[in-house]
Amino acid sequence: MAASPPDDGNGTGDSGGLVARSGRGDNAEPYSITEISAMLKRTVEDRFGFVRLRGELSGVKRAASGHLYCALKDEKSVIDAVMWRGNASRLPFAPEDGLEVIASGKLTTYPGRSKYQIVIDSLEIACEGALLALLEKTRKRLEAEGLFARERKRPLPFLPRVIGVVTSPTGSVIRDILHRLADRFPSHVLVWPVLVQGQGSAEQVAQAIRGFSALSAEDTLPRPDLLIVARGGGSIEDLWGFNEEAVVRAIAECAIPVISAVGHETDTTLADYVADRRAPTPTAAAEMAVPVRADLVATLADFANRQSRAALRPVELGRERLEARTRRMPRPEQLLQPQAQRLDELGERLRRALMDRAGRGREQLAGISSRLSPRVLERGLQDGRRRLETARLTPALVTRPLAQKRESLAALARLASQFHPEKPLERGYAIVRSRDGVALTSKAAAAKIDELSLQFADGSLDVTQTGGASAPPVKKPAKRKKTSGGSPAQDDLFG
Repeated sequence: MAASPPDDGNGTGDSGGLVARSGRGDNAEPYSITEISAMLKRTVEDRFGFVRLRGELSGVKRAASGHLYCALKDEKSVIDAVMWRGNASRLPFAPEDGLEVIASGKLTTYPGRSKYQIVIDSLEIACEGALLALLEKTRKRLEAEGLFARERKRPLPFLPRVIGVVTSPTGSVIRDILHRLADRFPSHVLVWPVLVQGQGSAEQVAQAIRGFSALSAEDTLPRPDLLIVARGGGSIEDLWGFNEEAVVRAIAECAIPVISAVGHETDTTLADYVADRRAPTPTAAAEMAVPVRADLVATLADFANRQSRAALRPVELGRERLEARTRRMPRPEQLLQPQAQRLDELGERLRRALMDRAGRGREQLAGISSRLSPRVLERGLQDGRRRLETARLTPALVTRPLAQKRESLAALARLASQFHPEKPLERGYAIVRSRDGVALTSKAAAAKIDELSLQFADGSLDVTQTGGASAPPVKKPAKRKKTSGGSPAQDDLFG
């Protein structure tokens, strides 16, 4: 049992008072929060200076500074983790949530939140199954974006003049490609040397593809008509650079048709899905790129022979058919006999038809002419004259509408004179206007304007407001006094 705090003689110990006091024989000073946090940090870092943890990534987040923050978890526990920018930039894969990894580093504490965490120096995928799971997840995500769609595949040029090859310059792959191209059809080959395995290989391959695609006709190097991205066989870790998203997107954005020749026949990478053609081996890629020159020469010679035979054969066949048909053709007079007989028959029918039609027309004319006698025309003329004589045009038919229109016009004139806006001016009213001629209808509007114009029945008068709402009355000038002689006084010029 722990000993109770000593009594100070008044019945109270250290824990019973309001103010903390050290008891007799007590030489332990209390720690500050910073001190205990530093002690815990040193203890954890000394005890766990290097650890390897296996767990599943969760909450992966890259800060703007480049540092990587995440958490490692298993079925029961979770530990926070941080990877500084230098180590995070050298990762050979992109960390994602749910990926099982092995993290190497040291445990430390974060005094600001009283938490412990692991500072990761290196991060590896836990097993090949986890690597395959990451590959499948990346494949589905890129496929959902349409990068692997069949509609995006472009046909390869039949005979490329310049072929670009993205591969290692020291491996056997480039030698196999060059040897196969020389055997089939010697071509101009441009090699962009890159790393095909390890740290930084994906970035170099993507940069090489984009570099070839950016070439133009003005550049010193000719722009390739076809690209071959090639690498020899290996494990999934060796080929992982061609599964990186940077390489896949570089191939998808490339303006030049691309053949992917990564690994052997059983090896498949994401570069194979996005490329326009997949070759099982680099040698097969060279065979896809160009045809066999000897076969082309033989094919052209065969085409020339076939063209010659095809040009002569129709002439021979035409001559034979013409001779055979000439022998079977009847004489011209035999061909025209039925038509001549038909013409005679139609001519006779036409003559009879014209005679019949003329007889019917003659009969119709005789019937109509009997109805057009002078007596009938005179009767119609007399009837029209009688109707004209009975119709009388009296002046009232014209004067009555004119009188009605005149009365309506006079009424409208009277209304117009009564409603004219200047009519009330004759009864002593006035119209108040501003200088620009706008009529003012309220006292408030008139008070805002210094210069006004008053319109009366016999003219307008301009007035000026000099103060408040009402201007002082204007005094009439005194009448000048006339002298006896009828001339003005001396001071009248100033008065």
